[in-house]
Amino acid sequence: MNFRFTFSAILLLIIACNNQPTQAIDADKAMDYELVDNWPHYPPGTIGQPTGIDVDSNNHLFVFHRAGRLWTNPFPDTTIGRNTILEIDCESGEIINSWGANLFIMPHGLTVDQNNQVWVTDVGLHQVLKFSHEGQLLMTLGEAKTPGNDSTHFNLPTDVAISKDGTFYVSDGYGNSRVAKFSPEGKFLLSWGAFGDLEGQFNIPHAIDLDQDGHVYVADRQNNRIQEFDGQGKYMRTLKNNQEVEQIPSLALSDIGMLLAVDYDSRIQKDSTANGSTIFGFDPSGDERFRFGSDGSPVRKPSWYHDITLDKSGNIYVGDIFGMKVLKFRLKPVL
Repeated sequence: MNFRFTFSAILLLIIACNNQPTQAIDADKAMDYELVDNWPHYPPGTIGQPTGIDVDSNNHLFVFHRAGRLWTNPFPDTTIGRNTILEIDCESGEIINSWGANLFIMPHGLTVDQNNQVWVTDVGLHQVLKFSHEGQLLMTLGEAKTPGNDSTHFNLPTDVAISKDGTFYVSDGYGNSRVAKFSPEGKFLLSWGAFGDLEGQFNIPHAIDLDQDGHVYVADRQNNRIQEFDGQGKYMRTLKNNQEVEQIPSLALSDIGMLLAVDYDSRIQKDSTANGSTIFGFDPSGDERFRFGSDGSPVRKPSWYHDITLDKSGNIYVGDIFGMKVLKFRLKPVL
């Protein structure tokens, strides 16, 4: 399945994952994406809902998944007994490593930093946790199973973004509608945001990322928009989804400000399934440049893309919590 899009004559589209080399593509030429079939490779039942994904410097995809557990209200009180983090080779699709058993209640976001350390958020524990590449716990923020809205507590935190100097930001989240900033050592520095739909307010800040200037981009999920701030929380601008849908769950940012995102339309079709998700991209000026679904057109299919990332070749990955699978879309520039 090939997905082709033509961009403006001036723009150079550069797509790359965080901390990876970029790939420049002539904007006069069309771009093809194709769904990579039979990728990744693992036995049926290996993966649950893939809620967080990111790529390390070795071009390995990390997947944070719920291993058969579903979101319930209230959450279960016990941790998941199976491994919840997979490390997958982006090229071969083979599982390289897995860990994370008996650590998490309700997995959510995952980010790999420039040192290949793995950061996750657990909305059941109300915590942010930092691990080594191989799964050794290095830092824990928040009090387990205790929500709050202060310097030492979170309320259903969703994602983490780490700057070059180690400063990091937490989108916090379902309960607090704020962004919290911390020093590299985990000292609380500041926070901003409140519930609402005005500038600087959030209705579920669901994912977060940084550009090369240290600006903070937040997927303001239920407001169906992306908000940009400087590193001190000053509002900069809003990128609005132009589709009549209700959610932007996640985003991924290149090193020159190219921004990819996923949306979700929960309206029910005749077959009792939701309309589903699409993948789309903004250029640095904020204009939408492409959009596609799993069949190569803007037509939606049953899916719920919860997170998105890119590898160093510009391939796009999404975690589909409806289909309980990870999808890879291969970038094929037209010569």
